[in-house]
Order: sequence, then C-alpha cells, then structure tokens
Amino acid sequence: MLPQWIIEKKRDGAELDSNEIRDFIDGYTKGDIPDYQMSALAMAIYFNGMTPRETADLTLAMMESGKVIDPDSIRGVKVDKHSTGGIGDKISIPLAPLVAACGGTVPMISGRGLGITGGTLDKLESIAGYRVGLSEPEFFQTLKAVGCSMIGQTAEIAPADKKLYALRDVTATVPSIPLIVSSIMSKKMAEGIDSLVLDVKCGSGAFMKNIENARALAKGLVDTGVAMGKKVTALITDMNQPLGTTVGNALEVQESLDILSGKGPADSQGLTITLAEHMLAVAGIPDPGIFQALENGTALQKFEQMVTCHGGDLAAGLPTAGKQIPLPAPQSGFISKCDAEAIGRASLLLGAGRAKTTDTIDHAVGISNLRKIGERIEKGEPLCIVHSNGHEDQTALFQTLEPAFRIADQAVEPPPLILEIIES
Repeated sequence: MLPQWIIEKKRDGAELDSNEIRDFIDGYTKGDIPDYQMSALAMAIYFNGMTPRETADLTLAMMESGKVIDPDSIRGVKVDKHSTGGIGDKISIPLAPLVAACGGTVPMISGRGLGITGGTLDKLESIAGYRVGLSEPEFFQTLKAVGCSMIGQTAEIAPADKKLYALRDVTATVPSIPLIVSSIMSKKMAEGIDSLVLDVKCGSGAFMKNIENARALAKGLVDTGVAMGKKVTALITDMNQPLGTTVGNALEVQESLDILSGKGPADSQGLTITLAEHMLAVAGIPDPGIFQALENGTALQKFEQMVTCHGGDLAAGLPTAGKQIPLPAPQSGFISKCDAEAIGRASLLLGAGRAKTTDTIDHAVGISNLRKIGERIEKGEPLCIVHSNGHEDQTALFQTLEPAFRIADQAVEPPPLILEIIES
C-alpha cells in the first residue's frame, strides 16, 4: 500500500492494520518515506487518535526499528520506572538503587531536560566523572554487579522515535496521547524489562495540566504495556508545586542522597518509597524490606557502587553556586501556592535547564529550601533560596519567582500527592 493511502485512511478516521503501521514506520526509519508524509500521518493521528491495538502496534514498530535488549542477557527480575517529567522530580535517582537493594534489577534508560523540566542525565552529570554513555558490555556489567544502571538513549534504541519526536516538535503534534505513549513505551520496552511503573505528572509544572488528560495518558500507557505482555501500573501524581525542596541539578542530587539516607523531604521521600513498593509488587518480589534498605544504608551503598561503575566520584563533592540569595516572605501566614511552572521558569533563567538542545547548563545553580503548601511562614523568612552564579537577569528572575508564592491568613490543607492509581 502506498504511504499516501495509509495517510488517507487515518485522515478519514479509519483503523490502520498492523502491517500498515509496521511498513510505514519501517519505511520512515530507512528514509524511504519522507518527513512530509510522516508529518501528515502524525497530524492525522493527532486529530483522529488511535485504538489501543493501533497504539500497541505503533509502539512495537518503533521499538523494533532498532536494537532490542534480550531479556535473557540481564539476570534477575527486570523492572523500570518512567516519569512524564516535572519540576524537582529527582525520584529516579534514589529509586533505582533502592529497588536494586530490595532484589530488583533496574536497567534504566533516562533522558535530558529541555525547557523547564529537568532531566535525570543532567542531574547525574553533576557528579564528577559520571558517564551516561556506557557501552553495552559496561551497562550489562554494572547491572550484574550492582542491580541498577542509569544511562542515556543510544542511537541503536528506537531510532524511529528519535526521528519522529524531532518531527513532532516542529509540526505541533507533540500533545497526542498515542504518539506520547508510543514514544515512551518503545524505549522502555526495548530495555528488556519484565514490568514497569509509570509516574504521570498532573498540574501546572507538568505536560498534562488536568486530571482528565493525565488519566487518559496513564490509561494509554498501561493498556499498551499490557498489550505487549508486560505488568504495568501507573500513578497520577500532583505537580502543581515542585516535588521536594530543591530544583536544579546538583541540588537535586544532594536531595536524592538525603532520601537514600532516610532524611529527605516528606513528599519526595514518600513518593520514592511508594514507587518502590509498586515496582517491587509488579516485579513479584515479596517482603522486599524497603525501610530496612534505607535504614541500614544498603540503598545508599547501591547508589555509590553504581556511580563508581559509571566513572563518577562522589568524594569530589557536588558543584556549588557562588551566591545564595534568600527570597523573603512579604508577610506572615500559610503558604497557599508554590507554582511549579513559575519555579521551573526561574530555574531555567538561572541556567539550570535548556531552552534548546544545544544550550549548556550550569549544574550548580537552582533553587533550594522551597516552602511547601500548608506550611506556616513568618514575615522575612525565606520562601526559598536562589543559588546563582550571576549570569541571569536578576530583574527578570525575581519578576518570575515572586508571583510563584502566595500566602494566606488562614491555615491551608496540603494537597494530596498521589491522585490516582491505574493498574493493569
């Protein structure tokens, strides 16, 4: 079938069969189908959607466009977690070694940040010498020795996704649930995992701003994983305020170390434990001893071992910014708003993120000591502390940061962190 016939079929709202989807993605990956035809199909999918079966077929075709790790090449029960991204979301960093300490094997392929949303790889590169680009033998060796490894996507993993994502970014087809699902799941399924837990963020600092869209995405991810024979659970979590008390690469690594030491902020510590519980449950690991792994230091030891295998040196210390500037509260009261999107934008202005993929980030800068919704604060106390190396426009920074906070006279109930759980 000619590519334009497949485009026409989806344009008119019909369901594509498995061969049509596979042949189109295969042709696009090889360069036989040009960008303009792939753009047309992506737009047709954007407007007409896909059935769960179509989405699973698209995911499979994208996964099979490149190398798929043989599950038998990695010993143990293989389980991973993916977050759709948010402000201060450093959870993957303490989560992988915690699950490894409890008996799971976590082959985690992570991403970089773009815009206001931070990336796990950028955070890990705050650690001197940490290499995210391990060779395949090094990756397998680290998994065997430690039980977890956190690397970047290679050119061999789901190349169709890499091509299509870049195209979606410039053709206004990014916010399509079937295309988001296939992008996420094609990479995750290529890892050779047995099961997966997803953290779908919802709120001002997330891609999905409302619960309806977050629920649709979570269900799409779970349904696709199940259709591909995997055990999958999705949690929808709040991202109207930042997660934890730090935003910025090195600052978030330090908070991750605090979590692994059992003394992280209540929300980031609690979410790490909850996600670990779900990961170990879908992996079928009984009585995992999560709290013991935190209390006796084995989870922290796993992280230290992983860092060493990746060439990193925690003893060298994390980078620190030259200036720490407190943002004083204009009045006493209770924090009623700590807007995640505004905090993310302020962090980007400091240089902690990228406006475009070619930008260089400053690992030391960011925002710490964030006050959380519901907390009591006195006039003059810091709402947060800005870590700066002096490269930003301070007027623009504080014009962005100050409206992020709101203080009420009456006590405010903290919002729930976990909004819904969708299980397979």
